[in-house]
Amino acid sequence: MTEVEQSSNSNNSNATNKPKSKKYRKEKPWDTDDIDHWKIEPFSREDNRFTFTEESSFATLFPKYREKYLKEAWPHVTKALEKGISCVLDLIEGSMTVKTSRTTYDPYAIIKARDLIKLLARSVPYIQAVKILEDGIACDIIKIGNIIANKETFVKRRHRLIGRDGSTLKAIELLTQCYVMVQGNTVSVMGPYKGLKEVRRIVIDCIKNVHPIYHIKTLMIKRELANDPKLKNESWDRFLPQFKKQNVKSKKKVIIKKKEYTPFPPAQIPSKIDLQLESGEYFLNPQEKVIHEAEKKKVIEKQKENSLKRKTEREKAFIPPVEEKVKRRKKKQKTVENES
Repeated sequence: MTEVEQSSNSNNSNATNKPKSKKYRKEKPWDTDDIDHWKIEPFSREDNRFTFTEESSFATLFPKYREKYLKEAWPHVTKALEKGISCVLDLIEGSMTVKTSRTTYDPYAIIKARDLIKLLARSVPYIQAVKILEDGIACDIIKIGNIIANKETFVKRRHRLIGRDGSTLKAIELLTQCYVMVQGNTVSVMGPYKGLKEVRRIVIDCIKNVHPIYHIKTLMIKRELANDPKLKNESWDRFLPQFKKQNVKSKKKVIIKKKEYTPFPPAQIPSKIDLQLESGEYFLNPQEKVIHEAEKKKVIEKQKENSLKRKTEREKAFIPPVEEKVKRRKKKQKTVENES
C-alpha cells in the first residue's frame, strides 16, 4: 500500500468524524491562539508606493480667543503632520486647513489631521490633541446645546456633568479611558471606540436629567466583572443595577389669563355716599338713622350669640364622658384561727 493511498484513507476517516457543518473546513496550522486578529498593524510607505491622483482637503473655523494659542502652537502642528499632510493657518478668515500632498502615502492620515484641527478649534490643548494621530484613538464632538431649550437648566446639568472640582469628569475619564473636555455647547472626547460610545451615552443622558453616577456605578461593576475569568462568557445582567425612573410631581404652574384690552378706563369704585343712596339710608332723618344703626347692632349681636351656641354644641361632641368609679370589694383575709 502506497503513501498516497494511506493519506487519502486517513483524510476520508477524518471527514467522516467531522460534523456536517465543518465538513469542508481545512486545518490551519499557522493560525494559533497567540495571534491577535484585532491588532492594527502600522501603515508604512511599503504598503502604498503610489501617490494620490486627487487632492483632499478639510477646513474648520476657530473662535477669536483661540488665535493667540494657535499662533504659538502651529509650528508644532506642522511638525506633527510631516507624514505628507500640509496645513495652513489663516488668521484673517479665522480658519485652519489640512490637505494631502505628493508625499502622502497613508489614505487615512487626512482624516486624522481633520480630527486634529477640530479638537484644536474646540479648546483642546495641543499636547492632548496630537494623540489623535496614533492608531486606535478616535475623537467625538458631542453637541449638547440643542437638547434643552431653557438656558438655566442646561447650565445646571452641564455643571452636574463636570462635578465638584471636576470629580465626576475625572471618574468618567478613568473608567472609559478617554479624555473629556466640556467647552460651551459641545463636549470633546478622545480615546478608544468603546470608550467613546460610553461617554456619549453618559453625556446625553446627563443633559436629559439622568445623573452620571448611575452610569459610573454600572461601569465600576463591569470593570470588576471583566477581571473574573469565570464570568467571562456569562451574562452580567443579574449583577448590574437596574434603576427605576421616579416621576417626581412638579408644581403646577398657575396660568394667569390675560385680560382683554379695552380702550375705556375701569369703572369707578362706589363711594360711601353712593352706597347710602342705593340703600336709601341717605334720605333718612337723623333720628331714623340712629334707630337704623341700633337695629343693625342688634342683628350683629344676635349673629354672634348664634355662632357661639353652635360652637359650644360642636365642642360637646369632643368632651369625654365622666367615668363612674367602681367600688371594689375587699376580700376578707382568712386568719389562721378560722382555719383551725
